Parts: sequence; C-alpha cells; structure tokens
Amino acid sequence: MSKIHYKSIEEIELIRESSLLVSKTLGEIAKVIAPGVTTLELNTLAETFIRDNGGVPAFLNYNGFPFSLCISLNDQVVHGFPSKHALVEGDVVSVDCGVVLNKYYGDSAYTFPIGEIPEATATLLRVTKECLYKGIEKATTGMRVGDIGFAVQEHAENHCFGVVKELVGHGVGTHLHEKPEVPNYGKRGAGIKLEEGMVIAIEPMINAGRAGVKFWSDGWTVSTVDKKPSAHYEHTVAVKKGQADVLSTFSYIEKVLEEKNK
Repeated sequence: MSKIHYKSIEEIELIRESSLLVSKTLGEIAKVIAPGVTTLELNTLAETFIRDNGGVPAFLNYNGFPFSLCISLNDQVVHGFPSKHALVEGDVVSVDCGVVLNKYYGDSAYTFPIGEIPEATATLLRVTKECLYKGIEKATTGMRVGDIGFAVQEHAENHCFGVVKELVGHGVGTHLHEKPEVPNYGKRGAGIKLEEGMVIAIEPMINAGRAGVKFWSDGWTVSTVDKKPSAHYEHTVAVKKGQADVLSTFSYIEKVLEEKNK
C-alpha cells in the first residue's frame, strides 16, 4: 500500500462493523481472563467467537503469524504468541485482536491487569490508555500525524515512561496495515496532513522503563530491553472535522470488568 486510501462514508461504516466485532471479542476475553487461564485458551475463545459472528481472524496466517490473537505478557510489548502458559496474579496482558468482516478490517488492543498488580504498573496502564485518548483528540482534519505522536509522547514522557519508536500505528481498510504510519512520537505540525476519509489505528506502546525493545528469534515477539513491563492500547479511528470518530470501543470490556470488580 504505497498511497493513502481515503474511505467513503459507506466504507467507514463497514470498518466500524469490523471494529465492533473486535471490541465484542475483547469483551469476551474480559469475561474469562483470570489467574489459571492459559493464553492459548484465550486465543481459541477469540477465534471461535469471531467465526461464529461471520468474521475471519485477521492475524491468523498474516505474514505467517500462527495465531488469531497477539497476546503479550508483562515485559512483552506486542506480537506475543499465545501458549500453554497459565496467567498468574500480578501479570499484565496486552491482547491485540483484528478481524476481517465484509472485506474490511478492524483492529484494537487492550492491556488487562490480572488480579492485583503493583501500583507502579497500574499507573503505567492508566497513563498508556490516557496517551491513546490524547492521540485520538488530535485525529481531526487539518492536524498532522506528528500532532498525534507528539501528544502521546509528551504525556508518556511526563510520567517518565519510555515510548517505543520501532513500532507504529497505521492506516486500516481493506488491508490490515495501510498508509499512513502513525508513530507514537513526533513534532507538532510535522508529517502527513490528516484529512476526512482517513482511517487509522492509533496504538501507544509505552514501557515502564527504557524505550528500547528487542526482537525475539521467533520473528514476532517484541519485549523491553530492561525486562520492565509494557502496556499497549489501540483503537481504530476515522479522522473527522472537529472530533475523531472512534470506530472501536472499550465499552464491552469495561462493562465486564466493572461487574467483576463489584
């Protein structure tokens, strides 16, 4: 995808449908994610739910990726493999999900705390989610990609967290990864101008410690260089005048977690 594909209103609605299926899938994950559950069980649950609702898991076999979810644990930043590893109290787990529905993609991610987590890690999760929404605030016509990156970077670094620079957000449409790239760092007023019809995935990847990452020999998993935890939140967003249109939602997850915490 060498150039930006601007979407029609009809295409944006199809991407919204795909994004809502992703959001509902993550809501199903929220229902069962707990100590003792394996990440492979979460992967199976997600694949079944997506297919039962007429979708196809977008990540499965994407460039050879062998699973339906990216599940990244603790110091893993993104692209972790589901496994027979059972979750334990104190873990943090980024679950990244994509679907194809009616030929259009949706993409979203959420970092789940497993039981009680250290206060410093809870702050990392809160700030990373705030970074996402600060980036989304800038996804309006007339702004630039650098404005999104600057908003994310400034908020993270104000809390002394590291902003991952080797991995970026991206356009979304009839392909999982389209132009433009959407870094989580940048300069105000720099980069490609945002225009109506652009649909992008904004996805802050923020580390508790240093910004540096290492790439595993499996060809996919990325983790922090200092083994400190990382957090990752992602929404698919349509650029609009005045206010961005967020096509995915965390409401299904948050409703489940609210019930669990009662």
